[in-house]
Amino acid sequence: MNDLIKNLQKFSIENFPLQTVSQFIGKYQFSSEELKSYCFYKDTKYARHLVHKEKDFEILIVCWNPGQIAPIHGHEGEKCWMRVETGALQISNYNLNSVNPLSLTMIDVVKGEVGYLDGPAEIHSVENVFNEPAVSLHIYAKPFAECDIYDLEDGLILKTKLLYDSMYKEPC
Repeated sequence: MNDLIKNLQKFSIENFPLQTVSQFIGKYQFSSEELKSYCFYKDTKYARHLVHKEKDFEILIVCWNPGQIAPIHGHEGEKCWMRVETGALQISNYNLNSVNPLSLTMIDVVKGEVGYLDGPAEIHSVENVFNEPAVSLHIYAKPFAECDIYDLEDGLILKTKLLYDSMYKEPC
């Protein structure tokens, strides 16, 4: 993990060059013990675990039980990378057509299996539609405390506060 943090600190000086960061994250390998130390699941929703945070970036491990979903959401214009570490996730990416009335177009749906890298993400949803738990790595450059949730049914964009389920391996 220290290697990941040190490299992200270097990338922050260059405002996280997309291709360089994507290549690095795509090749980065956690030890299985290190990854497991952050894996705590919740029954009711996916679990967000803060691994490291500083002013320029944060690293999260997210644990997904089957059927859990992150609704359509944005990343507030920040750069975000997600990589599937175990299991598989369905990633649906969208383009925003209009705000009033709210209109999104789905650009693609991907089965993200182990090693799949999505990013930098803009508007998307992530769902574990498969029969086994999944774990994903998320890197946000810059950290943000809330994001937009796109409610297509009611035609609304809702600002939602983001919470952690654990910070530095300690439950919140």
